[in-house]
Amino acid sequence: MLRAAPTRVLRAHSSPFRPRATGAGRSGRGRPSTALLAAEAPRATLELAVVASMAPLLAAEKRGDGHPVLVLPGLLGGDPSTLVLRRYLRWLGYAVSGWRLGANVGPTEAVVGGLRDRLDRMADEAGEKVTLVGWSLGGLYAHELARRAPGSTRQVVTLGSPVQVARRKGRAASQLFDAVSHLHVAPAFVPRPWSEAGPLRVPVTAVYTRSDGVVPWRSCLVPAGRRRENVEVRGSHSGLAHNPMVLHLLADRLARPERSWRPFAPGLLVRHLYP
Repeated sequence: MLRAAPTRVLRAHSSPFRPRATGAGRSGRGRPSTALLAAEAPRATLELAVVASMAPLLAAEKRGDGHPVLVLPGLLGGDPSTLVLRRYLRWLGYAVSGWRLGANVGPTEAVVGGLRDRLDRMADEAGEKVTLVGWSLGGLYAHELARRAPGSTRQVVTLGSPVQVARRKGRAASQLFDAVSHLHVAPAFVPRPWSEAGPLRVPVTAVYTRSDGVVPWRSCLVPAGRRRENVEVRGSHSGLAHNPMVLHLLADRLARPERSWRPFAPGLLVRHLYP
């Protein structure tokens, strides 16, 4: 069992990165505002341009130790949606893999069985544990995979994932999820339901943005606990997989030695970019 010294948790209500934001769309208690949802696409496009401008800073990040990383996409997304993130982590030296299951339409039989097999195979081939990076719905998969296979999981990083399952009316993506729900496996096919609550025995970093136009940002926070942290970034939900602040955070989290976890602290040159 991994041992780590007790550490503080970066909480949303006490975070030094907390922005001074007001307005119904950023309260995080209900459905994101229509204005935020409508602005998702243009903001995500802008963030893609910003990451290109920050390439010199991102290129200076510490090179990785080569451990395996499995990246899980959001609802209706596939491996192309995480291409920037995966290429960056691969460039840093990690053994990065997409999920290779096509479009993410929810917990189908292929997903439920395929993800566990893929995690175990990656861990066996590398001879070491796998970091799970999940974007939105992919983060829910990452949590459940870590519960089922803590011996194969090094850590979990979620990006805008509603891990504290919000009321259905609070999810802007719920109608899309419902539209493909006929493809999802019945509970009888799943030994432990994907939605099952329970403790995670691996480090967890939850990334969220108060200007999320898809899910209520408070639903993306993990409860306080040992080796748990919530880290806020600026940006859209749709741009989290190529947000330069997220890429910097991932470079930091993945570079930490497995047995010496500590909370995230932005580098000096980029500290001003975090709320």
